[in-house]
Amino acid sequence: MSRTSNRADGDIVQDFLSVADLLEEPQLAQLYAYLAREREATVQDVMDDLELAQGTAYSYVNRLVDAGVVDVTDDEQPRRYAVREIDLTVTTAAGDREYTITPALIDAVGRRETDADIDIYIDRHGVAGLATALTYAVARERGEVTHRLMAEDLNISPLAAEMILQALRPVVHEHYDTEEAGTGLDELDIDGNETGDA
Repeated sequence: MSRTSNRADGDIVQDFLSVADLLEEPQLAQLYAYLAREREATVQDVMDDLELAQGTAYSYVNRLVDAGVVDVTDDEQPRRYAVREIDLTVTTAAGDREYTITPALIDAVGRRETDADIDIYIDRHGVAGLATALTYAVARERGEVTHRLMAEDLNISPLAAEMILQALRPVVHEHYDTEEAGTGLDELDIDGNETGDA
């Protein structure tokens, strides 16, 4: 679901609205992250692994299919579902910041349901703030920044910085290559990839 400039505006807006649903509803984000990890799954798998009631599991899967972020990969019963990779860049109205919405960020939002530190951080700083914290978490795991540097840069307490960095650590290890040292924080985008010429 990577977006380029040759897409029709209506398609891009629809994609953004679909992703916005994931970022606003942690349960949907959690399901998307689960399907991304599993590569493919049935509704029964979702029910068992995420401990969801049958009606809830079908409702969530159908919402993600309708939103265009999950595909049916096998029409035979039981149907199997897989995610579409999301890589959508959003620029603020002022044009001064860009955020790349990726499976890692969606996974972090999905953990809001089970991790109080992520939940509190989103309440205080929003999803955009979580995206920024995720960038710092990648750099921290690569040994490039400390929680004190993050706290100073973002004007938050060192304790708050340490708490969110610890909460995001499992997300970082699941989605990023943390052995890739030497990339500066200013060279990372929200997806954790190096920016610049390829």
